Amino acid sequence: MKRTTTQLTIIIFLFLGILGFAQEKKKFSSIPNILQQIDPDDNVDSWVLVYNSYGKGKEIKTSGGTISYTPQFTGFNLFPSEDSFYYIAYSQGGKINYVVDTEALKKFVGKIDNAQEASIVLASDGYVVDEEFKDLAGNYHEDKSNYYLDLGKLTSKECPYQKTHYTLTVNKATGVVMNVKDNGTYIELYNKKCANNPRLLKVEKKEEPKKDEPQKTPKRK
Repeated sequence: MKRTTTQLTIIIFLFLGILGFAQEKKKFSSIPNILQQIDPDDNVDSWVLVYNSYGKGKEIKTSGGTISYTPQFTGFNLFPSEDSFYYIAYSQGGKINYVVDTEALKKFVGKIDNAQEASIVLASDGYVVDEEFKDLAGNYHEDKSNYYLDLGKLTSKECPYQKTHYTLTVNKATGVVMNVKDNGTYIELYNKKCANNPRLLKVEKKEEPKKDEPQKTPKRK
């Protein structure tokens, strides 16, 4: 009986360990590394991922044979404050095509094969991996059925500029977003032009003399 109880205890701890491992959150790596996890589903012969910064393009991933493409001057970005951009040139059926926005990127990815592709697809809806706040908006975990992604989103460009973080449940089989949980605002930034800036509201304004109030003349000694 004692032996049976011991074996049962070991099994329970093993089960809890496996469950805990499945729920362990992993931080996304850098944006370039995320993009390099793309595995397109269509019959793409070869493709190249290009990073453009200050007008200079740098190939950060090539797949398949070498292709001759025209440098692009617009592209997609997975983080709203970046000045640079990415684009993809790919060969399909002897024709060169380009991916220069997040909607085309979503189609290029096709079926979601990993958590990185899930975050890339969600970029077309404004969700981002916030590299500055990965604990809140740049991590994920998964189980047998779903990916669970903690991502950020720019929810106001007005005063105050703000970001909100969400937990999105993405079904592995269908790629459908099953649930979106709003975890609240994690950044609020004011500037001097914001009329509702709390710092400006604390500034004491000098009271101007009332027009109807007679001016007092100094008394002569």
